[in-house]
Amino acid sequence: MRKIKYIDSLQEGERIEDIFLVKSSRLAETRAGKAYLLLDLTDKSGEIGGPVWDNAEEIAEICRTGCFIRLKGQVQSYRDKLQLRIEDVAAVAKEDISLTDFVPATNLDLEEMSRQIQKTVASVDNSWVRKLLNRFFKKGDIWEKFQTAPAAKGIHHAYAGGLMEHCLSMAKVADMLAAHYPGVDRSILLAGVLLHDIGKIMELKEQVGLVDYTSPGRLKGHLVMGSEMVAQEAAKINDFPEELLLQIQHLILSHHGRLEFGSPAVPMTPEAFVLSFIDDLDSKMNLIEQLRRKRKDKGVQWTEYQRSLERFLFLGPLDEQEAGQEKNDAVQQHIQKTLF
Repeated sequence: MRKIKYIDSLQEGERIEDIFLVKSSRLAETRAGKAYLLLDLTDKSGEIGGPVWDNAEEIAEICRTGCFIRLKGQVQSYRDKLQLRIEDVAAVAKEDISLTDFVPATNLDLEEMSRQIQKTVASVDNSWVRKLLNRFFKKGDIWEKFQTAPAAKGIHHAYAGGLMEHCLSMAKVADMLAAHYPGVDRSILLAGVLLHDIGKIMELKEQVGLVDYTSPGRLKGHLVMGSEMVAQEAAKINDFPEELLLQIQHLILSHHGRLEFGSPAVPMTPEAFVLSFIDDLDSKMNLIEQLRRKRKDKGVQWTEYQRSLERFLFLGPLDEQEAGQEKNDAVQQHIQKTLF
């Protein structure tokens, strides 16, 4: 059973009967005390919300987070934003749908990115750093999870394969900057690039098409968890230099750049400075890329106000070559295999 139309192509006024994934649902009451249900629905293209006014408590049993539903209704505008006027809801078994309709994934080739990551590791001159990186990026559970993990729950690279895409993009920029600035140690910088978000494979969980935080992820955060993971793997390498481990852990713990952004330490080494700027740049450019993907008009136009960037943006759409709409089979197979 396939979706008919994705959320990003819905138009005001059209009637729909289609399948959606419930991202969240919340029962509330009107001032008169009548129950109604607020739904947030999603597919791989975006999100849309809408209220259910009739039989809200009964329908809430069907519309639990992570459930699939078929609904009838109409697209309408409310406060300059599209929402659904929901008229009828029915449960859909997840075995009857194609999960790839609901899980966003990288547009890049997964196998090629994997090869590029391993090629980058092999290019590291410092043998200690290379040994450490090989414990993460050669074989094993961490490597398997890393290749298809999202880089975030939202904002940037928040899709299957996003973490590897983010790290590989950063590695290309880091390689260029390490050659440009003589005070930057390329081996240490690349270690920071590849490991800075490694804790996210433990911080985030992907279940039934939705990304959420694990309990350890909420309690510790990926910076602390990543630093711990690196220490654990370094301990398995005989005589791994203590000062080198400290520098790599510092890169992970400081890469958000500022204390108010969640870093327990601010960058205090040349590599840490460069890493924090590359991470911030790549995150913002991916956010801009996702906004450009959603542009339908050919001309350059202003976006809505972007809270995370604290500004409007003047953007045109991606062309077909930039957009790279074809998803690779490896990502799709992983989605079906691991999330069902």
